[in-house]
Amino acid sequence: MGRQRTIDRDKVLDAAEDIVIKQGAAALTIDAVAKSMGISKGGVQYCFGNKEALIDAMFDRWSYSYDQIFNREIEKDDSPENRINAHRLATYEHDKTAIAKGAALMASLLQTPEYLESTRTWYRDRLRNLDTSTEQGKRARLMFLATEGAFILRYFGLMDIDDNEWQEMFRDMSS
Repeated sequence: MGRQRTIDRDKVLDAAEDIVIKQGAAALTIDAVAKSMGISKGGVQYCFGNKEALIDAMFDRWSYSYDQIFNREIEKDDSPENRINAHRLATYEHDKTAIAKGAALMASLLQTPEYLESTRTWYRDRLRNLDTSTEQGKRARLMFLATEGAFILRYFGLMDIDDNEWQEMFRDMSS
């Protein structure tokens, strides 16, 4: 009797990301991932259950390093203003390859209503409890918008921003 083959979850996620990045969200199916991996559909389903769980795992993996940095910062100070600063730091320090993959996933998957809504909720949560009637709150909101603008411009390929310019932008935001 042969040894049972083990399916590497990370390699399945890599294959799923590759499909979304190269072919778009509509091409992401359990069958497409299985064919890409050379395994059965049941093998993919064994790892993730269904397509929604696979997509959730892709976002979880993408956001892992972001969440570590963000949570480290808010442990020091969980004020609404510092949560914005934690977002700036997490965006700045997040692994460049991971963030580029995440941007490609976001761009593709945001065309799906349920993922668009979860992203809207995520953004609303980042700005929750920020008092924009104060100068401090207004500056924090502006920092958030600048962070997101830099992220979108760089990682959606709308502007060439090299590492030096990226670092300079984030230094400017923290001033």
